[in-house]
Amino acid sequence: MPTVRIPTPLRKLTGELEVVEAAGTTIAEVLHSLEQAFPGLNERICDESGNVRRFVNVFVNDEDIRFLEEAATPVKPTDEISIVPAIAGG
Repeated sequence: MPTVRIPTPLRKLTGELEVVEAAGTTIAEVLHSLEQAFPGLNERICDESGNVRRFVNVFVNDEDIRFLEEAATPVKPTDEISIVPAIAGG
C-alpha cells in the first residue's frame, strides 16, 4: 500500500501519526481510503467538488500532482504521497 505523509496540522485526525498507509491505485482512491480510516481528513484536503484544494499540495514521490494527472494520478504500492499545506506569509 502507498504510504502517506500527514502534515502536522492534520495529525490530530490520524491520532498523531506522521505516516499512514492508504489503499488505492490513484490519488482519488487514496484520499477516499484516508477518509474511511480517518473521518474528517478529506474535507480539509478536498473541496466540495472532490478536487484537491488550491492551498494544499499533494506530491507522489516528490512530483506535484498538478503537473501530473491531478486526482487521477496513478500510484503504486511502493509510492510515497506527501500532503503539504501551502504556507503564506509576508
